[in-house]
Amino acid sequence: MPVPAELETVEIGTGPAPRHAVIWMHGLGADGHDFVPIVPELRLPAHLPVRFVFPHAPMQPVTINAGMVMRAWYDVFELEGRRGEDEAGLRASQGLVVGLIAREQARGIPAARIVLGGFSQGGAMALQTGLRHPERLAGIVALSCYLPLAGLLEAEASLPGRDVPIFMGHGSYDDLIPVARARRSRDLLLELGLTVAWHEYAMPHSVCAEEIRDLGRWLRETLGSGD
Repeated sequence: MPVPAELETVEIGTGPAPRHAVIWMHGLGADGHDFVPIVPELRLPAHLPVRFVFPHAPMQPVTINAGMVMRAWYDVFELEGRRGEDEAGLRASQGLVVGLIAREQARGIPAARIVLGGFSQGGAMALQTGLRHPERLAGIVALSCYLPLAGLLEAEASLPGRDVPIFMGHGSYDDLIPVARARRSRDLLLELGLTVAWHEYAMPHSVCAEEIRDLGRWLRETLGSGD
């Protein structure tokens, strides 16, 4: 399927004249509306007005789901009993997310006040894009996901990308992306010298109230330190 030139988005502002932006990617088969309800639960203060941008991933067939067409940032397939990585799809969607960053910059929000975040596939895209971005972002949020193209990161990570704080949250009962895989991703990031705030919760492939509280606190600290 052709890759769209740009992504449709849902936008929510926490106050007038936003000075910060959070670009949030949804998981496989969901859409940009999926995480809109968490915005008020993050309890961001009025003095940190944020524009939340929730893009809709492109529609494409997903191999592991019998080729059904759905919103996905990249394909998921199995190769000799193991899940393979769709490098071309990851890089194509990375380009689309970079376009969203550029759009926020054109609207007056510098890279240093932009957070990339997401859940599952969306979290993988946040890591894929944020660590390679030529300008330092405010932060990366990676929930219930893993580090894609992990073997290429050391060579491809930008120098500013190595200085970006990362919030990682994962469920200890996750049966879609086992927590052991997420821990390996965390450990690799730490080995490369990145700053990772790791949070583990007694939940499946999901989010919970405690995680949202922790994320809200991290966002307040991260965005506040950039003012």
